[in-house]
Amino acid sequence: MEARNKYSLIVPTYNERLNIALLVYLVFKHLKDVDFEIIIVDDGSPDGTQEIVKQLQQVYGEDRVLLRARPKKLGLGTAYFHGLKHASGNFVVIMDADLSHHPKYLPSFIKKQIETGASIVTGTRYVKGGGVYGWNLMRKLTSRGANVLAQTLLWPGVSDLTGSFRLYKRSVLEDVINSCVSKGYVFQMEMIVRASRNGYHIEEVPITFVDRVYGSSKLGGSEIVEYLKGLVYLLVTT
Repeated sequence: MEARNKYSLIVPTYNERLNIALLVYLVFKHLKDVDFEIIIVDDGSPDGTQEIVKQLQQVYGEDRVLLRARPKKLGLGTAYFHGLKHASGNFVVIMDADLSHHPKYLPSFIKKQIETGASIVTGTRYVKGGGVYGWNLMRKLTSRGANVLAQTLLWPGVSDLTGSFRLYKRSVLEDVINSCVSKGYVFQMEMIVRASRNGYHIEEVPITFVDRVYGSSKLGGSEIVEYLKGLVYLLVTT
């Protein structure tokens, strides 16, 4: 008999006290018949995020909601690496904590992977059925422009390079993450480009990205500069 799949959801957090409880509730609501764990990697949030997570552990169990905290902000890429060390699943989901990635899409990711045998299933805003809600025109143009620029230069074979809502076979994530050098928002782009270059089977699921309801966006001018630098780096090294 084939072993049952287990899914480890890695959720990096920083000042997500107002979002994390609803996210965890929605994950449990939409993955009722799935074996999973949620690994919350908190980077020393001063807003009490960790206290909320500890309360959630009392409700759902410490074996289902894992808090793997770090002392300070150490970057998005290293957060996934840290979470991966504590994951027990043979599949890993990476997603944001701010509810921009709705857990209702998780069953579609899992179904797509089972049907196709894909190594990676990534959510995309840029195919039929996908979209963005809550962004102003400038942010939409910036995101779309960043993706078009990357598509033109890198030819990655996926429509949404900068998205961070993905399902990986664990072995594939371990392989790709060890070859990545970028940090922050460029990390997502490097991961999917290197996976494509390595010949991994990638499938897409349309999602609607919803701008965060609570808290402030962590994307600023410095991240845009880093994105452009990262694009040049990937163009040269891949």
